Amino acid sequence: MDEWTIKSALEWTEGYLAEKGDESPRVSAQWLLSEATGLSRTHLFMSFDQPLTADERATLRDFVRRRGAGEPLQYITGEVTFRHIPVKVRPGVLIPRPETEVLVSEVLAALPAAGKREARWNEEAAAQESEAVEALKEAVAKAQEALAENQRSAQETSAAPGTQDAGTSQATGAEGASADEAEMQGGSAVGEMAGVPDASPASFAPAASRPLLVADLCTGSGCIACSLAYEHPEVRVIATDIAPEAVALARENVEALGLADRVAVLECSLGAGIGEKRMGTFDAVVSNPPYVPTAVLAEIPREVADHEPALALDGGADGLSVFLPLCEWAARALRPGGVLACELYEDHLDAAAAIAQAHGFESIRIVNDLTNRPRILTARKPAL
Repeated sequence: MDEWTIKSALEWTEGYLAEKGDESPRVSAQWLLSEATGLSRTHLFMSFDQPLTADERATLRDFVRRRGAGEPLQYITGEVTFRHIPVKVRPGVLIPRPETEVLVSEVLAALPAAGKREARWNEEAAAQESEAVEALKEAVAKAQEALAENQRSAQETSAAPGTQDAGTSQATGAEGASADEAEMQGGSAVGEMAGVPDASPASFAPAASRPLLVADLCTGSGCIACSLAYEHPEVRVIATDIAPEAVALARENVEALGLADRVAVLECSLGAGIGEKRMGTFDAVVSNPPYVPTAVLAEIPREVADHEPALALDGGADGLSVFLPLCEWAARALRPGGVLACELYEDHLDAAAAIAQAHGFESIRIVNDLTNRPRILTARKPAL
């Protein structure tokens, strides 16, 4: 082919990938050509006659070779859309799945909505507010007494001989039209309240509500941690992973999304790197841990088995070898009423629910994924 246009490149790539066993060769061809040319998939179809440059052709050939060898499309393009954010991905770190978007939805639904939480009881602040309210009532009462006294004086003056006209004017001012006089009479008592604690609505407002603290264990690319912080302005996340490659990538995603002040990423096993002082302070513990039973790993697609890290997939003989210590840690880390949410293997949700119940959790729910298979477990630590 002497000259590759967008149209001819799409047709050739689709046919080649179909021969190599790609399950969605047309979609793969569109994504690869879009990445090679910098055009959106929509613009590809508006530019069928546009020729590819030599650099674009070379890039596309490399992409097609890798895809034909079974490398996941996301590793080739280097990015995937997860809920509302772009997430960088690369070999050595698990690719985010649509099922995990459901996990994020469940956590967000379980947390208090932004700006709608009730203030926690503060005895000292409540006492100050009560004193201010009483002072305000007293000041208003005094102002009303002063106004009533002025009205009585005006009426007595209007009744005196020879003063009818002036009295009429004064009475009208005190009772109706003279707003300036009324403000002057009651201003120092009601408006300024000299010597009275500030009783404005702002002084009664509760202190800024504390952030919602979330632990994201086995964070991988950081897609869960970043989504929670991106979508809920009051969320702060401590994310952990045992794999250095995952930690590095998660930190890159945090920085790229401008969330470094709200998401911290630690390299450790589950919550081992989170200090004891944090125990009992988390509003949520969320995780997409390794959960595929070892025997099932032999049956997963070659594209996954050959390219994605086994460390992020293998959940032991029953798929729950990581969930058990995770559940134990969450029982200590959560504050009363806090939520535990995990993505797990479809056939083992009932066993996971029994483990959660044995560790004192209640309100246990099993949520189906987008293919209507049981996938997500949520549970709450009992409130005090």
